[in-house]
Formats: sequence, structure tokens, C-alpha cells
Amino acid sequence: MAFAALTTPKLPTLLRMSELYAPTLREDPVDAEIASHRLLVRAAMIRKVAAGVYSFLPLGMRVLAKVEAIVAEEMAAIGSQEMRMSVIQPAELWHESGRWDDYGPELMRLEDRHGHSFALAPTHEELITALIRNELRSYRELPKSLYHFSNKYRDEIRPRFGLLRAREFIMKDAYSFHVDQASLQEHYEQQARAYGRICERLGLTYFPVEADSGQIGGKVTIEFMALAEAGEAELVYCDCGYAANTEVAEVNVRAESYAGETLREIHTPIEGSIASLAKFLSIPESQTVKALAGCDLDGRIVVLFIPGDHELGPIKALRAVEGFELLTDEEMEAAGLARGYLGPVDLPGGVRIIADRALQSVPHWLVGANREQYHLSGARPGRDFEVDAWVDLTTAQSGDRCPLCGRDLKMARGIEVGQVFQLGTKYSESMGAQYMDEEGNEKPFVMGCYGWGVTRCLAAVVEQYNDEDGIFWPVSVAPAEVCVVPLAVGDNEVVQLAERLAGELAAAGVEVVIDDRDERAGVKFADADLIGWPYQLVIGKRGLAAGEVELKTRENNEKQSLPLEQSVDSLVALIAARREAYA
Repeated sequence: MAFAALTTPKLPTLLRMSELYAPTLREDPVDAEIASHRLLVRAAMIRKVAAGVYSFLPLGMRVLAKVEAIVAEEMAAIGSQEMRMSVIQPAELWHESGRWDDYGPELMRLEDRHGHSFALAPTHEELITALIRNELRSYRELPKSLYHFSNKYRDEIRPRFGLLRAREFIMKDAYSFHVDQASLQEHYEQQARAYGRICERLGLTYFPVEADSGQIGGKVTIEFMALAEAGEAELVYCDCGYAANTEVAEVNVRAESYAGETLREIHTPIEGSIASLAKFLSIPESQTVKALAGCDLDGRIVVLFIPGDHELGPIKALRAVEGFELLTDEEMEAAGLARGYLGPVDLPGGVRIIADRALQSVPHWLVGANREQYHLSGARPGRDFEVDAWVDLTTAQSGDRCPLCGRDLKMARGIEVGQVFQLGTKYSESMGAQYMDEEGNEKPFVMGCYGWGVTRCLAAVVEQYNDEDGIFWPVSVAPAEVCVVPLAVGDNEVVQLAERLAGELAAAGVEVVIDDRDERAGVKFADADLIGWPYQLVIGKRGLAAGEVELKTRENNEKQSLPLEQSVDSLVALIAARREAYA
């Protein structure tokens, strides 16, 4: 029984463990903090070169090839064309975009022997914009969507978690060029749908979430988060379909008013913290108001007020106050601000007050009195002080209300595997990339950007597909689909049968590895579980005498006996069904 060709036809369909370079390890690497890091090293997928830098061994390369093939298929389906760009980028391009200095220390920089400066690409907006501005000239040539796979480099201050926070990684990035926002919106939605399909084909449980664009730029962006406890990002979601990164989530906070309408001073001989204040007054922290003092880009002092049971969102603070930076204790003292007892009533002149919009519905606030060991209750906005702006400032948390339906939000952690951006004219304007419209006028390209973390996918899949014995890969990205395990290497009958079954499976298009090593059965089983072949076909003398072979499904470790002469057809049909599920 034969079926459709493999997604990645260049991969050999029959491997031998005796020939394969797959040095599995019994002990965990000492620096591994999460399951994917630990298991990818132990299962002979990756090896550490330096902090945040890894080599990929043959088994890891097979998984990478499958991930790239899935991504490439989905890009082709929406008309994005593959190309290849250099990872070495002239500094002049980054100066044109303004990011040479703005990107910060994560940008890896180098000089050639002639003293010319270059960047090791963390991303490719500058290079692709410089390319097309000399090539695409007319509206008739638009839209265009181009993508490539390449190594990327970011000098992480603290590389950790294996492939999740690496200094060198493989990424697919696509860039699209349009005449207007409507055209961009159409392709942006196509890319987002393609990213959802990629997640599904990889077997990932995921959320598309509202996010911040960071160094890439643009105002509209969605992250694709694979759910995992080891994820570096926190997100909130609702059963109605809303999901967002906690840093940017638009939420309705349940802020509460402290009893008392009259403004009065309360002696609070405690350390200046919300937790100690709430404990001293025997009230929930939600009835308090937290103050954070900072300065804007011009050095002017701004005090932000948020519900006491929430944290300030750094990204939201920067959106509300350009260049916002918290004051040090010394700076607060010099400005006449009482650290730990800061409030909005009778602040020094010239200090701006910006409050979280959740507090707009709270008639009376419990706040600092601007002198040590004293607070004010009954502080009323508009009567006792004026708020200069009401904005969303808080980091979302579990129990906040969904902005779409009002139900309680839930929290999860996620691994970012992809992100789509609407760049607008950020790069085309700064770098002079223009096309000629129907009237002969030159206009800047409207651009989109779409990144997918190929190497991150290995970690994301393993975080979702592992148990105490190792990995259990989905069929779509497994290094091979079936491992044939002969239990008696010296027994010609067992070995010949194993070879025959492996050959028949390979001829039918199944990816097979045969464990033909002169090893004990326990070693073979341990490696098969650790590496995570989706199916193990076990051939032993006892089963052979009964005309049966054993099939183990790695995902649930269930075992079943198959009639020997039907085993190949049964397994081929099973693999075909699993492939179809991920197609």
C-alpha cells in the first residue's frame, strides 16, 4: 500500500541506528532549566557551542527540514516567493532607518579590515527595503510578497532556556509591499491565517494574541503563542476568543473605592508599600491606589496612578508618556516626592498626573499623603486634585474583565513562535523606497512584515509533547515516523524479518529507522522513547513464534499486537491517517 509523497522528499526514508550520528545522553545537561532544552540535548538533536549558540545534529536537522517545508508550503499557498538575503548588513542601511542606535546592545556589530561597519542581521527590514527601492518602480508591479529562511543574531544579555532565548537562531521572515492600506490588510490577514495553519500542522496548541511591535515598528501586530508553562511570555485569554499579551492587553480592572467620602488623613506607621498598607487597614489591595513617579523624554516629572492590586505595564507607560523612566530614590527626594507615601493631592507644581482609566469609576481614592507615615482616604478626582489624562496603564492579570464580553480573563504562559506586523510606511519613508502611482506621483510603499521562529518551533513542540521518558513527536515533524526494533540482534530470523518490514514500510513512503545496533533491549527502548519516534514496531522471538509483532504508540505508550502479515498495511494506513490529520 503506497500513499502520498513526503512533504520533504529529500530526506532518506530508511535510517539505521548503527550508522546514524545520534549520541543520546542519559544525564541532563547541567544548564538545562526546561524540558525542551534538556530533552533536545539528551535526544541528540542539538549540542551547545556557546551560551545561546547551538549546533543541530542529524536528527535535529530532519525536524528543522520538516518545519521549514511546512512553512514554505503555506507561504507558497498565499503567493509569497522565496529568496535569500545576506545576514551581513551594511551599517549605512541601519543608519538610514534610524535603528543603528535605537536597536540597542542586542544588535551584533562588526567591522571588516577596511573599517566598514556591519550588523549581523537580527531581522531584515532594512535590507529588503533597500533591495526593492531599486527594483520595484510601478504600482503595476504591486503587491509583492517575498520571504526567506536565514540565521538571525541577537546578543541576548542572558541567553537561557536552550533554543527559546538564543543568540543565533533560524527564522523565516516575509515582507510585503503594497500601494495602500487595503492591499496590506488583505495580505496581512492571509499571513495570519497561514500562521494559524502552520501551528495546526505542527500540532501546537496556540493562541493568536494582541501584542507590541517592539523594535520592528508599526502599530498593528499579532503574536502566535504556543501554550507552555516554560513560555517566556504571559498572556490572558477569554472563552469568547479574545487573547492578548499581558503587556498590551486591553482590560477592565475591578478597582474598588475605600470607605469614606470626606478627605481625611490617616496615620499609617508602616513601611511604604501597598501590601503593608492593606494589611494595616485590613482591606484588600484593590481598595488602594498605587503611585509611581517617573520622568518623560524631556525630564519633566510625571506620576502614574494605578489600582493597588495591579502592576504598571512598562509598554503602556511608554505609550502614555514618551520616554517614561522611573525616578530613583535620590531623584524623588530631590524633587520633593515622598517615596512610599506618594499621592495626587498637593503634589509639587508642574508635576503631571496620569491615572489608569479603571480608577475613573472610583469616586474616592486611598492614596499617599505626600509625607511619611501618612495616607489620605476619600481623595476625590476633580475635587481634591486634577487628572491630566486617563489611560490604560496596568498589566492584565487573571480575574480582570474581558474587553469583548466582560467575563473573567484567564492566564497562561506562551512561547512566541510567530508574529505578523503592519509596518505601514515606517521603513519606506525613512529609506526613500517609493513607487509611481497611476497619476505618475511617487509614493512610499505600504509594508508588512511576517516572522516565524523555525528553531523555536522545536522547543515549542517538545514543551507540549514530552513525558518523563522523553519526547513524543507529532508525525508531521518527527525525525522519522516508525522505529523498527529487533530484540534479538544475533537471531537471523528476527533480524531478517525486521529488515523486511522496515524495507516494505520505506517502500510505501513511511520514514523508518531500524535499530540494528548490538545493544540490549532496554537500551533500544530507552532511546526510542527519548528520541520520540511516534511508533515503535517491536519484533521478538516470542511474537514471531505466534505470528505477531508489537506496535507501541509513543504519545500514549499504548501497546497492541498486530498480525505479522498485516502489520505493514496496518501501519501504513495509520501513518497516512496521522499525516492527513496534520495536512
